[in-house]
Amino acid sequence: MRKLYLASTSPRRRVLLASLGLEFTVLAVPVDETLPPLPPGKAVEEVALRKAQAVAAKLAEAALVIGADTVVVHRGRVLGKPRDATEACRMLRELQGECHTVFTGVAVVAVPEGRAVAAHAATRVCFAPLSDAEVAAYVATGEPLDKAGGYAAQGLGALFIRRLEGCYFNVVGLPLHLLGEMLKGFGVNLLLREDSGS
Repeated sequence: MRKLYLASTSPRRRVLLASLGLEFTVLAVPVDETLPPLPPGKAVEEVALRKAQAVAAKLAEAALVIGADTVVVHRGRVLGKPRDATEACRMLRELQGECHTVFTGVAVVAVPEGRAVAAHAATRVCFAPLSDAEVAAYVATGEPLDKAGGYAAQGLGALFIRRLEGCYFNVVGLPLHLLGEMLKGFGVNLLLREDSGS
C-alpha cells in the first residue's frame, strides 16, 4: 500500500485509524477551519478537504492523505469545540434530554496526482436528561474542552447517550466504514491489504 498520512492531531482519530492495524504518519498543517455557508454535511466535507490538501501540498512521495472534520448540530445550530468551561456547560445544558446530529466530513487526497474525494457521515445521538450538578462535574474533568459539542462518546460522555442511530465511530471523529469505502475508490482495500495502485 502507498503511504498513508492523517491530516489531524486528534488523538481519537489516531486511535481509530490505528485500530485497523494500519501504519500511517500524523501530519497536520494549520488551515482555516471556518465552516463555509453550506449544509452541515457539505461544510465539514469542505473543511476536511482543506486539511487533507494542505498536507498533500507538502508531500513529494506517493501517498494518500486523510482529512476529517466533525461538528454537532442541534436545532439547526452548529456546535463546534467549546472555547472554555463556561461554553462547555452551556452546550451540554442545551443538548441534555434531547437529540442532536453529529456530522463528520472525510476527505482523501492522492499524491502526486492530486485526485481528491470527500464525503460525510451523519449520526443521530439522543442524550438523557442531565442535572446541573452532573454537567458541572463532567466539565470539571476537562474531557469536553476539545470535543465538538462538548462531550466524548468514548469517554465519560458515554454516560449521557441513551440512544444512537448511525455510525458510532462517526461520533468519535472518524467513520471507519465510510473511510474504508472511500479508500477502495483509490484501489486500496484495508481488509485485504490490497493496493491496485489506482
